[in-house]
Amino acid sequence: QVQLQESGPGLVKPSQTLSLTCAVSGGSITSYGLYWSWIRQPPGKGLEWMGAIGSSGSTYYRPSLKSRASVSRDTSKNQFTLQLFSVTPEDTATYYCVTQNSPSSRTKAQDYWGQGTQVTVSS
Repeated sequence: QVQLQESGPGLVKPSQTLSLTCAVSGGSITSYGLYWSWIRQPPGKGLEWMGAIGSSGSTYYRPSLKSRASVSRDTSKNQFTLQLFSVTPEDTATYYCVTQNSPSSRTKAQDYWGQGTQVTVSS
């Protein structure tokens, strides 16, 4: 079974870069037709799809985050990474890595989710 686990600092200072890594097991991030996404949920708010990287390395981003978000991967480690530059307290949220069949904000029941990791942006 595909399993995903997020990791990274739980506290980031404003203006710094938020970096999170998703370790994948039970499946390859280079498998054809699969996309590896990042979704976040600010406290008291709904889920926000951020971006994804496909099996070939193509990336997709939420338009509002495209200028400061970057999704990359390390195929040798079978993991992918989220970088969010110039963070503010508005970026405080629980961050999830997700496996999808399409780089879409519309998640489906067959998608696999990590347990999520909370990131707080504060000085």
